[in-house]
Amino acid sequence: MATINAQDIRKVVVACDAGMGSSVMLASQLRKQLKKQQVTVEHTPVNSIPADADVIVCHQGLADRARSSAPGKVIVPVQIFIGDPAVARLVSTVQTGGQLNG
Repeated sequence: MATINAQDIRKVVVACDAGMGSSVMLASQLRKQLKKQQVTVEHTPVNSIPADADVIVCHQGLADRARSSAPGKVIVPVQIFIGDPAVARLVSTVQTGGQLNG
């Protein structure tokens, strides 16, 4: 399991499998929430996660594929894209400091 300090998080990627639904909404929501911390948020297919991603948020069913696509990166698996407690923990950690595991 990878770990990252909040101050080292510069890019969060919301990765999905199919497309243009709730994962895109989550990426937009995270952009607004993390703007003050100057964290870039992108939305990409799970098989095309950029190498400079620090944290990947994806549906729990895609977590293994995300780990294969981005080895050594922190993966935050969620059950639902909007309103999942794991996303709230990510935002809180980035905003207040600490470590994120995944």
